[in-house]
Amino acid sequence: MKLYFETKIDNNFEIIKKHFNRDLFLALKPPGVNIELERFDGCTKGDEVHLKILSPVFTQHWVSHITSNSSTPDEWSFVDEGFELPWPLKYWKHVHVVKKINDNQSLIVDDITFSSSSFFFDLPLKPLLWLSFAVRPKRYKKFFMDKV
Repeated sequence: MKLYFETKIDNNFEIIKKHFNRDLFLALKPPGVNIELERFDGCTKGDEVHLKILSPVFTQHWVSHITSNSSTPDEWSFVDEGFELPWPLKYWKHVHVVKKINDNQSLIVDDITFSSSSFFFDLPLKPLLWLSFAVRPKRYKKFFMDKV
């Protein structure tokens, strides 16, 4: 299944790249989900991100590996892929792209492909994941509003 979001940011492309870090990751945390960030190496091939998802009943782990990254004067991207995923997810690929629109505006793209152990899990999972990522545009804008 796919999720796709674009967010136009009133900030410079290089500033956005510079601040794509641990602080941004924490600012993007979905509402209503208790997550601990155990490890954040960065956004370069070979880096890893480790999460602990806490609930009153159980704890699950999410480990993503950065499997590729690229940069041109007008576009920067990296891909995180799920290595250890919480149930019921079986596959996760998140392509992060930052595109330069002009000197003062950029576009952030979140392009996600995921699947669970069954189509019957995918159907209810998609709106839940969509809600988790639908908050990102507002949070991106707030986070990058005062960055220089």
